[in-house]
Amino acid sequence: MSRTVKAAAVQIAPDLTSRDKTMARVLDAIDEAAGNGADLIVFPETFVPFYPYFSFVLPPSQQGKPHLHLYDQAVTVPSDDTRRVAQRCAHHGVVVVLGVNERDHGSLYNAQLIFDGSGTLVLKRRKITPTYHERMVWGQGDGAGLQVVETRVGRIGALACWEHYNPLARYALMTQHEEIHVAQFPGSLVGPIFAEQIEVTMRHHALESGCFVVNATGWLTDNQIESITPDTTLQKSLRDGCMTCIVTPEGRHVVPPLTSGEGILYGDLDMALVTKRKRMMDSVGHYARPELLSLHHNTDLTPTRHVSATGPQFQPIPLED
Repeated sequence: MSRTVKAAAVQIAPDLTSRDKTMARVLDAIDEAAGNGADLIVFPETFVPFYPYFSFVLPPSQQGKPHLHLYDQAVTVPSDDTRRVAQRCAHHGVVVVLGVNERDHGSLYNAQLIFDGSGTLVLKRRKITPTYHERMVWGQGDGAGLQVVETRVGRIGALACWEHYNPLARYALMTQHEEIHVAQFPGSLVGPIFAEQIEVTMRHHALESGCFVVNATGWLTDNQIESITPDTTLQKSLRDGCMTCIVTPEGRHVVPPLTSGEGILYGDLDMALVTKRKRMMDSVGHYARPELLSLHHNTDLTPTRHVSATGPQFQPIPLED
């Protein structure tokens, strides 16, 4: 029996001054999309509190102040912020994929959070390699987050931005039989060529994986762009590059993509198309040759401290009366 999932890809501007104000936009968008019947709601890359656009146009010597502001406004997982999203998911019965700047003590990470319709946070993953300018901002993730998770709408995998140019990262999710792939890009970056590249990448992954792709990119207003840099030449680097889209396993757009301005893109996913595509080409099944080509995937977390304790440990000594 065929089933249909209504997906919503959100393309809106964050608030560059406040996590709380951006979170208010997130919660409002969840309410709006759920009210319009969405089962799955996807937000842009590190939308909370905002993508570090400053790192793309400012030299390292000028990044200290905005970088520290990002530290101050970043999200801890779990926290009141994640609980508020979880509560909204449970209230509406929707699945939400939210991009955040995650703060873990002294480091920031590009994190993707997947909340199930019950409100359960079923996955927190970190971008495995920040791209180019992003390496001044975020630490690296690990293979533990390259997971496909069962949700109310089906099996979901997620990658951020140029992780899609790492074919082994994509293959790691493909081998776990993702039905819906969620992608997130910053938007308002690089220029029109970025949007063209995103479209090619999203449609190709849909074809190769035999899954739906739901991609959300962000948006900056003219005033926000001017607040990041007064240099009109550099401001060109913070325009266009938006390609919020929903793609079928056959590589077709479900609806025309959103490439400019704010809005929520809706599309109905006929999940029968997954089997229709894989019947002819299952790249991790009947079309694979694992005896010739296979993937080694290290799913261990990578702690910075490995403790080997074989003897007695010091115990605190209380103050004697």
